[in-house]
Amino acid sequence: MRSVWRGAISFGLVTIGVRLFTATEEHDFRFHQVHREDGGRIRYKRVCQVCGEEVAYADIAKGYELDDGRVVVMDAEDFDKLPINTDHAIDVLEFVPVEEIDPIYFQKSYYLEPDKAATRPYVLLRTALERSGQLAVVKITVRQRETLAMLRARDDVLVMHTMLWPDEVRTPDFEFLGSEVEVRPQELKMASSLVESMAGSFDPGDFSDDYTVAMQKVIEAKAEGAELPDRPEVEESGEVIDLMTALERSVEQAKSARGGKSAGRKPAAKKASSSRSSSAGSGGSSGSSSRKAPAKKKAKPA
Repeated sequence: MRSVWRGAISFGLVTIGVRLFTATEEHDFRFHQVHREDGGRIRYKRVCQVCGEEVAYADIAKGYELDDGRVVVMDAEDFDKLPINTDHAIDVLEFVPVEEIDPIYFQKSYYLEPDKAATRPYVLLRTALERSGQLAVVKITVRQRETLAMLRARDDVLVMHTMLWPDEVRTPDFEFLGSEVEVRPQELKMASSLVESMAGSFDPGDFSDDYTVAMQKVIEAKAEGAELPDRPEVEESGEVIDLMTALERSVEQAKSARGGKSAGRKPAAKKASSSRSSSAGSGGSSGSSSRKAPAKKKAKPA
């Protein structure tokens, strides 16, 4: 892995030299726009909207359009004058309980590797976070952009999650929020029973990316000129059932699929959870089997 940032954690009067590495990667298929007839890539020219001339990359600057239509052109020197901390520091602001940070704020995840001379204070901070069950709220400037972030202990390393600012999280504004919706006690009881019958311990390895597997098969078949795999048919029932009946049948199916066992997660339970649902993002798990104190704490649901 190649480090994307190098600096130091400022922990009181302690300085811990670290390097930042991206902790995740997406295994998605990246398609290009091509000419259908010969498969040639489609290229776009950088053309100025005002003069109509093609512009070299070296002559392209960043511009911000004001409300009145004027464009403010920003050069590298302008960014250097920003009144923010750019000295490659991760400043620890405070320590907070893990459950106090809503996962909706999480953005990207990074591993922190200590410099050789900073291994001891690095392990010290990591261990302190593990034992306290706390997260370190920090500020960091990456690519001339100051952002809020948090540090946590995961396995044997420190992980940093960049976060959104409060004004970057939208407030839900839906029509149903202002109306009174009645939930009958028997429906709530049955829904709770369904949750209990499908309860399990989350293990990411229990889930698979079915979309990627299926897409790979289609691409390989087209590349070899073979017949494309058939799409599985989904049986649709035309029967209209009420909410209570649907809950009752769901509980019966869940119990049947689990064979009456209360432990372990069976395939039927997996179907209820999308393999791509990760709203808790990288903040859903903390700690390894050898460090169970932080792992037992769970962040609030998004």
